[in-house]
Amino acid sequence: LESRCSGRACNPRIGNLVHGRALRSQSVCGSNSSETYCAFKEVTSSRIRDSCSAVKCSKCSSAVPDQAHPPSAMSDSSFRYPDTWWQSAEGAKEETLQLDLETEFLLTHLILVFRSPRPAAMVLERSQDRGRTWKALRYFAGDCEGVFGLAEGSPVGESGATCTAKYSGASPCTRGEVIYRALSPWNSVDPYGPAAQDQLMVTNLRVRLLQRQQCPCQAKHPGGAVLPTDHYAIYDFIVKGSCLCNGHADHCVPAGGQQKANNMVHGKCVCRHNTAGEHCERCAPLYNDRPWQAANGIVGTPHECQRCKCNGHAKSCHFSRGSWLASGRRSGGVCDSCHHNTEGRHCENCERGFFRDPDRPKTAPDSCRACSCHPVGGVRSGGAPLCNPSSGECTCKPGVGGPRCESCMLGYWGLHEYGCRPCDCTADCDPYTGDCISDSDVEVFHAATGHMGHRSSNRETALFRLQELFSALHHSEKCECVEVPLGSPKLFCAAEYDYVLVVKVVTAHDKGSHAEVEVKVKKVFYQNPQMKIQRGNVTLYPESWTTNGCTCPILNPGSEYVVAGHEDRKTGQLMINAKSLIKSWKSTLGRKILHILRKDCG
Repeated sequence: LESRCSGRACNPRIGNLVHGRALRSQSVCGSNSSETYCAFKEVTSSRIRDSCSAVKCSKCSSAVPDQAHPPSAMSDSSFRYPDTWWQSAEGAKEETLQLDLETEFLLTHLILVFRSPRPAAMVLERSQDRGRTWKALRYFAGDCEGVFGLAEGSPVGESGATCTAKYSGASPCTRGEVIYRALSPWNSVDPYGPAAQDQLMVTNLRVRLLQRQQCPCQAKHPGGAVLPTDHYAIYDFIVKGSCLCNGHADHCVPAGGQQKANNMVHGKCVCRHNTAGEHCERCAPLYNDRPWQAANGIVGTPHECQRCKCNGHAKSCHFSRGSWLASGRRSGGVCDSCHHNTEGRHCENCERGFFRDPDRPKTAPDSCRACSCHPVGGVRSGGAPLCNPSSGECTCKPGVGGPRCESCMLGYWGLHEYGCRPCDCTADCDPYTGDCISDSDVEVFHAATGHMGHRSSNRETALFRLQELFSALHHSEKCECVEVPLGSPKLFCAAEYDYVLVVKVVTAHDKGSHAEVEVKVKKVFYQNPQMKIQRGNVTLYPESWTTNGCTCPILNPGSEYVVAGHEDRKTGQLMINAKSLIKSWKSTLGRKILHILRKDCG
């Protein structure tokens, strides 16, 4: 069957909160010994107007079941047991009746049916903090001004309680009612809104009976003044209400250790709309993509909690107000404790050391696989191997190659914790010993190690890679590069460099007539206003390649440098030569150069 909560606000049915719970009173008649009491009853008919019946006297004793009148008699069924009542001790001037609830409930109205004449003055009070503090809901008195110092109908203090004379008359002498409605029927108020909830929510309810009054019939009875009628007596104490569910549940189960009982209004909500909590006061663990809201009881909007987008890798999420505002109030959920080696606000990324398997759905538990990188040749970050999160391609140390960074690249040898060292040869070298290999031996070596494959095509590839890596590092016996020192700020500014960049060397190419070094620009510290260098790949042109037969200053593929040089005004090429400043990148060096550029070079 479809729930009454489907697509709309809902609330459990209203019932009598007293059923199944104990009412307390200060006194009970006949608790110490048998007491005699008397009562009058008015008779009204079309022929006899306001006549009084004869007085009726009986015994009250708590030890005799047929003569006992305990507080529980007020909470039994008024249909099955219409003639049971509670009665106070004879002579009691004031009396307090109290109902304690095990959790928060909503109060809609109260009905008291008296057996004795209604009190001349009484107060209805409620607590919202399990009896620690109390506030008046309504004052009842025939003379509001005289008893309470209040003008009838005028609200008092923070509680807004008013006084009424409507239910304080002495007639009828029995079956007189006192009624309190928590919400005025003519006011359109959202019952789940904060104002109504503050007015309706109760954990305890008490009625203080402050002033007795006699039945008018007693004054007409001979000897009536000495009859034992000085007591309070109530047939029914009815508290209508429901469990507090904020518009997100249509029925409730026992709360606070209560046992399930027929016709009892229980206090723990069976939450709908993806909400949770004893009163559906928060969103369920995986449904915090939007802030929790109570349902709207006027138009019926349910304000359901929305599921977080965790891609099946989290069991809970929390609401982030910052994310909510940043998204234009569309999504604020942040997944908690992502499983299956995932991370990110939506568990959408693989953790460091893992990559996304393209053959598995993003929601699959095994969609993130561990990076399979060589423990020595692969770069590690935070103790985990670093690989491309999309392809799994390992990030290798300088001079290291292979899909797993398991071997030295052509032109490098000696795999160790810092990578591979450049060969000190005109051609390639043994990747394990560094011994030089002649051009004719290169083919033999790579054929023996399984790198050649088809001889004719792979020889061209191998030679191309040798050209790619051709640099002064392979010709160190021919080149003696004089490193340009940073020197004083004055000398640095006097060089009038056209550009100052932080770059990572990608490759070097021998073009025959000139050389090209491809670098990736990571930071632009300075550039001539006419230049437009952006982050990304650019080409540097070493002048010394063709004039001296080597590239000075030395640029090592895979390493990062601070490069300061000049632009060729005719071609716009970024030149590097003996006047250029090239230093291995360090953050301290970067700060020093930035300081010089800003403070000294202006």
